[in-house]
Amino acid sequence: MGWSTREIAELAGTSLRAVRHYHEVGLLAEPERRANGYKQYGVAHLVRVLRIKRLTDLGFSLSQIAAMGDADDHPEQALRTLDAELAATIERLQRARIELGLILSKSAPTDLPADFAPVAANAGLSDADRSLVVVMTRVLGPQGLQTYGDLLRNAPGDAADKEFEELTADADDDTRQRLAERLAPYIRDVEEANPGLRDIHADAPGGVRHAQRTFGKAIRDLYNPAQIDVLVRAEALIVDSRKSEEDPG
Repeated sequence: MGWSTREIAELAGTSLRAVRHYHEVGLLAEPERRANGYKQYGVAHLVRVLRIKRLTDLGFSLSQIAAMGDADDHPEQALRTLDAELAATIERLQRARIELGLILSKSAPTDLPADFAPVAANAGLSDADRSLVVVMTRVLGPQGLQTYGDLLRNAPGDAADKEFEELTADADDDTRQRLAERLAPYIRDVEEANPGLRDIHADAPGGVRHAQRTFGKAIRDLYNPAQIDVLVRAEALIVDSRKSEEDPG
């Protein structure tokens, strides 16, 4: 006399639903039925259910178990593959724990890479500036990120930063020009102190044009037209001052 579906599920330490699902996906052969129509499971069914449960507990999917077939009691290659996947998962989780530790200890934002989060948190950035940092970390290569990180760590603050942050889109021409004239020397000092900024996109994984285009889109989205105009004017003033130095006559 064999076992009922409920009995084999209890013996295997699984559920009725699981046993029925194994039948549905073709992992478990249908047993013979008694005269009353109820299923009658034997030892082979129990062994099969136990094997399926053990493999799923180890991390195999039902499709992977199906690919192993019925005969392979020791699927060495599949086990080695799963072991490698689990090792990679453990490594990823360990990295995640390290990042979580940094975020918690530094009260850092979660939208930045772990090595940038403390820097951005300590730089006193505006919301727009921090969002720009997030975008830049997605398109710059290793060298560009190093340059950008050094800039955030070492750039001195400037009184004009707050004025730029609060500049409204309807600021008049004189206000824009005065702010550009105040920002230009500061921006030039920062550029000269960080020469890597000139080719910060050089090692961008997606290419220089992609990085520049993404940066431009971010600027247009994060800053209002008056702020962008001030940046353009400031850069023009820097270019003119350098030309004057090179050709004083």
